[in-house]
Amino acid sequence: VRLMESGGALVQSGGSLTLSCTTSGFTFADYAIAWFRQASGKEREGVSCIMKDSATYYADAAEGRFTISRDNAKNTLYLQMSNLKPEDTALYHCARSGLPGYGMDYWGKGTLVTVSS
Repeated sequence: VRLMESGGALVQSGGSLTLSCTTSGFTFADYAIAWFRQASGKEREGVSCIMKDSATYYADAAEGRFTISRDNAKNTLYLQMSNLKPEDTALYHCARSGLPGYGMDYWGKGTLVTVSS
């Protein structure tokens, strides 16, 4: 199982960015996948999740500005981010949901998003 994030960059406040998470080694369509982020000196936090049926969930900080989506044909997860703020600066990870009650079982190494003010 492998998850690999890409698309992180330095962007100005108010700008937009799209992150990708390419996966392999499992049947992508059968799993819920999520985005997490961890800012320097802070705990990791959930950003957004997309279920097998494409139902989506967002953290309050992401609601209205971020859009999660998936392309099962390409085994790829996306996170479109707009109106970025300096507080969105973090290492963004994608992760696969494990068995119910067991949390996320596989993680990517992350891609860095830096938002300048």
